[in-house]
Amino acid sequence: MADAADPVLNRIPFWYLRHGETDWNAQNLSQGNIDIPLNANGLAQARAAANLLVGRGIASIVASPLSRARDTAAIVGEVLGLPVAIDDGLTEVAFGVQEGKPMGDWFADWIAGTATPDGAETFAGLRARAAAAVNRATACPPPVLVVAHGALFRALRAAMGLEPNLRTRNGVPFWCAPGPIGAGWVLTPAEEGAALNF
Repeated sequence: MADAADPVLNRIPFWYLRHGETDWNAQNLSQGNIDIPLNANGLAQARAAANLLVGRGIASIVASPLSRARDTAAIVGEVLGLPVAIDDGLTEVAFGVQEGKPMGDWFADWIAGTATPDGAETFAGLRARAAAAVNRATACPPPVLVVAHGALFRALRAAMGLEPNLRTRNGVPFWCAPGPIGAGWVLTPAEEGAALNF
């Protein structure tokens, strides 16, 4: 449950894209703030995502400063003819002592707020930071594409009233739209919404 002081996610629809794959993603290692670059598959995923986003009317792109997200956004921006703005608030969560180690049972406990690895940001702290960053992004000319990270999107899902502990595939754009007041948001992958007029 969000703390009363947490920023509320503005009810403005936006696109979200998790960066393309890295070698550490492929090995199921926790990256956190470590700046791991895209691998060849990740570069291909970024190009495929860019093609899926053509014709969606995207007017602004805002990305995390970590290279895996920044480079994904740059590839999309080149295809769409748009510059990429960087927001440090979209940086992936710091996982502290778990960075570089395999994902494990600790991750669910971290999301639940029952345990936080030494040196890591709390899930509640990430949720507040992520909502504030997306609120800044959606103040840009719409629709906005946010390019960031997997754990950060889990925090956004929590802010949207959705189950947070679901893995988001690398390189798949999601249209994120608020549902009716009192309900959660609706997330539509671009590959499924190709015929929809966004």
